[in-house]
Order: sequence, then structure tokens, then C-alpha cells
Amino acid sequence: MSTPESERSRTERLVQLRGAMARAGIDAYVLPSSDPHLSEYLPGHWKGREWLSGFTGSVGTFIATAGFAGVWTDGRYWTQAETELAGSDIALMKIPGAGSQLHVDWLAANLAPGQSVAVDARVLGLAGARLLADALQARGIHLRTDVDLLDEVWQDRPGLPEDAVFEHLAPYAATSRADKLAATRAAMEHLGAGFHFISTLDDIAYLFNLRGADVSYNPVFLAHALIGRADATLFVGEGKVPADLRARLASDGVHLAPYANAATALGALPDGATLLLDPRRVTAGMRAAVAQGVKVLEAINPTTFAKSRKCESEAVSVRATMEQDGAALCEFFSWLEAQLLDAARAPIDEVAIDTHITAARARRPNFVSPSFSTIAGFNANGAIMHYRAAAGSCAVIEGDGLLLVDSGGQYLGGTTDITRVIPVGTPSDAQKRDYTLVLKGLIGLSATRFPRGTRAPLLDAIARAPIWAAGIDYGHGTGHGVGFFLNVHEGPQSISPSVAPDPHTAMEPGMITSIEPGIYRPGRWGIRIENLVLNQPAETTEFGQFLAFETLTLCPIDTRPLVRALLRDDEIAWLNAYHATVRTRLEPHVSGAARDWLLLRTEAF
Repeated sequence: MSTPESERSRTERLVQLRGAMARAGIDAYVLPSSDPHLSEYLPGHWKGREWLSGFTGSVGTFIATAGFAGVWTDGRYWTQAETELAGSDIALMKIPGAGSQLHVDWLAANLAPGQSVAVDARVLGLAGARLLADALQARGIHLRTDVDLLDEVWQDRPGLPEDAVFEHLAPYAATSRADKLAATRAAMEHLGAGFHFISTLDDIAYLFNLRGADVSYNPVFLAHALIGRADATLFVGEGKVPADLRARLASDGVHLAPYANAATALGALPDGATLLLDPRRVTAGMRAAVAQGVKVLEAINPTTFAKSRKCESEAVSVRATMEQDGAALCEFFSWLEAQLLDAARAPIDEVAIDTHITAARARRPNFVSPSFSTIAGFNANGAIMHYRAAAGSCAVIEGDGLLLVDSGGQYLGGTTDITRVIPVGTPSDAQKRDYTLVLKGLIGLSATRFPRGTRAPLLDAIARAPIWAAGIDYGHGTGHGVGFFLNVHEGPQSISPSVAPDPHTAMEPGMITSIEPGIYRPGRWGIRIENLVLNQPAETTEFGQFLAFETLTLCPIDTRPLVRALLRDDEIAWLNAYHATVRTRLEPHVSGAARDWLLLRTEAF
């Protein structure tokens, strides 16, 4: 909730921006939620949209003209944006999905021929830049991509992070850096490329078996990489790579150069060279830096495919990590339920949920950090899909209703992401009905078999079917890929209707994906149940190879809010089998109250 002081600051910042626009002859200024690596979570240096608008969601585009300012974002953030933009002159512009380009349509419709739009090419994705340029050119509107007005108006702009880079070692890093580089070069050779440029931080961390702490929740570091046929250059901040690690990189043919030199290196590629880059994962600024005499091949980064397909030793590590994460959750939920039953206790609020669940994970071996900001929403706050509780304004957990807890951890052996909903007091019949429908959606997709190569977005409707049957829908995708001690949101697969079912979204063995259907009733309650699953070969028939999901997440699904009459026998059998597995796998890792809670919550339904 904004305060008079914060509102004055926001107004002053917008005035300063418009002054800078007027001096530069700019009619509309565009600020995407992005950095030079097209990251989801941004270092403070590139949180300009948040600084100007006050909207803290991870997806959104800010546009300012002399008489208008607005933030375009999708349904996951509408309730949050309404709250954070309240009291300002900044409008919430609702879009149907994260991939929407409605802001481009708005610019084309609201600016006149001869006017100018400015956006910093260094943080603008190449694919988006092309779409924007085409739309504006058709209307006679000039596009400038050489301007970063933030440097002029953001006086205390944070610098770049300086945390050290570290190595992700065996047994967790199952494939050596040399082997990953060899596989990447083989893919380059197949495409006919002598060089390959990478900007996406998770691709770089994966390829070089390195990790960092430059971005909240994702163990990555700021860098670009240029891969040649015999060596590679890593463009990274000076002093971030310790001397011993620098030597090991050199032994694998990896040389270091200053972070700021990446564009210069692209401009220095020799005439006649062939460069591979991914137009979905590189900025317009980096593409423009490529020397004129270089032939550019556009294709998905080979590492994007490679890191999505976990090998068996990585799957083993993830399974072990899920046991530790599940044990931590048993400790947390047993504590929470005991507190809620204690009439003499101090009140528990949503912030305390985050504190205690993170502490439970931190006691587990190989825990590094949360994998995203914990979402703990009671009743109405649970309907805010990306809700973040704040001290002083969050809800107290009391009375009757449902508490949604979406959380995850980064461990050396894997990344977790789980959502559970627990009843508080006596939930209503309507809440129980919604909860049961969401579980039906989870079970429906979890139990599905499908041909290898099925486009991931096509699976989305399976989870929605029982929810649609009740005349209900939810405004987010059903599932996202998950990294291996990397980004909690990872491509190329995405079980979402807002993603085109392109060939690169094909489901392959070894991919880890979330399944997380939900129902959200604004101002009343929200429900989401989420597990991570692993693509596994199921059978081969005359129609080809079929895959099935192995459920990786290990934590009881609360049966108290379920309406038995809405569940089929096979759905109950799935739930009981899942709970039997959870009990068997977690019982060796818990004791005392946590074990008692586990046994109680995994009883047959």
C-alpha cells in the first residue's frame, strides 16, 4: 500500500522522466521488465520499471507519454498491480498473458505519425524489438533504441552486483564443463556456425558449471559468453572469479574478459564468420553490435535444450533433494498446525509463514536459498497469484478459511517449487468444492500418458478440464520448466495456453515441469496445488514412444477440505498411492512432531 511520502516520490520521478523525455525529443518512453540478459528476476540496477511505477511484479511493461503513464501486465498480477498503483496517475493496462504485445498495439494507435518512441536496446529482446519496429514503422512513428533515460533521472541507481562466482561441482554437476562445451560445439558444427553467443544467465551457468548470487533466488551471475570452435570467452565483472577458478577455466579453454566488452567482441568478429544466436534470448542491442560482415544463424541455444533434459544422475540428486525439502515441510506444517490449535499462542501472520518455512529449509543439508519469494496468502490474499506479504499490512491467520503457501528452495542437488493449501478453522462448502476441483486437475494431468514430442502447451487443457466443467478457469499457465540448481522457471517447455506450441516446446525425457492448477476468487480465497514432475519413458507401441510423469514433490496434500463425492475411485487411488510414497520416502528423515504429522496427513483417504 502506498503512503503519501511514497506517492510524492513516484510523482516526482514521473515528472523527472517526462522532463528528460522533453529534452531528448521523445514522445513515449518504454521500460520493459528486463536486463541485458532478458532475466525474469532482475538485479537492482535494472529495476527501473519498479522504481518509476511502484509495481513490483516480475512481468510488466511501463510506458510514459507527456499525458499518460501505464503498466501492462497479465492476470497473475492484476490484483497486486491494482493495490500497488492505487493513488497514482499510473494506469493498470490488463493483458491476456505474459507473451502479449498489446502495449505495442497501444503505441501504434495512440501516437501520431512523426512522433518518436524510445526504448533501451540493451534490455529489449530482439524478437520484441522487431515486432515493435514493424508496428511503429507501419504508422510512420520513429523508434529510438539508443536512449537510457534512467541514467539521467535515477540519481541513486544501484550499481552492478559484485558477489563472487563459484563452481558447481561433482557429484551434483554430473557432466564436466569440457563435455558440455564439446556438446555445444557439436551442435554449432551441425548448424554450420563457427561462433555462438549466449546472454541468458542460466544457459551460461549450466554450460560452464558455475553459479553465483547476482540475482535474487536464481543462483546465477551476470555474464555473456562467446563460444568458438577451440576456445571460449566469458565476459564477467572483474574480480568476480577467484584466481584458482580462473585457472581451472583456462585449462578448459575458457578465457575471461570484462563484462562490458561483450558488444565490442561481437563487433570484432572476422568477416565471413558465422555466428549462432537465439533471437528469443538475446537483446536487440547485442544483435546490433555484430559486425556487418558476419553471417548470423538464428536458432535456439543448444544449452537450452541440454539443461532441460536432466540425466539420470541429476534425477537421482533431485529425488534426494525432494526428500530433504519434504522433511523440512513436515517440520514446518507440524509447527504451524500446532500453533493454530494453541489458543494461548501469539497471533501468526503471513510474514511469519515465510520466516518459519525458510528456517526449516535452512536446517537441511545443501540448502542455499529460497527459489523465489514465498507466497503465503490467507483467504482473500490467496487469490492474489503472486502475493507478497509485508509486515504491517499482511493478514493474521485466524478464523475460518484457507491458507495458500507457495514456496521453494535452491539446493546444490536441485530446485524445488511446491504449493499446498491448508484449512484453518472450518472452510466453507464452496471452498471445499473449489479445493477438490483443483486436486482433480492436478491428478488428471499427473496421471496422463502422452507421445514423446508432444508440444507442452497442448497438455494444459487436461488439468483445466474438471475446472472448466464447473464453469471456472484460472489466469496462469498450468506448468513451467524447472532448472537443476538453476532458475525455478526454465524453458523451453511450458504447459500454458499463452505459449505457442512451437517445435521447441516438445516434451522430452528428463524434463522437470510443474503442475499447478488453481481457482481464484478475488476478495475471497485462492487455491493452488502444485507438484513437480519428471518426464519418464512409459512404453513404446506401434504408435511410438509414450512418456509419463513421475511425481517428484514429496509432501502430503491435505485431505480435510476434500469433497469425497466429487472424486472418482481412480482419483482417490492416485491420492492414496501418492501419500503412501510420501510416507515411505519421508519417514526416515523426520522425527517427533514432524513424524507424527506426516503419519497423520498420509493416512488413506
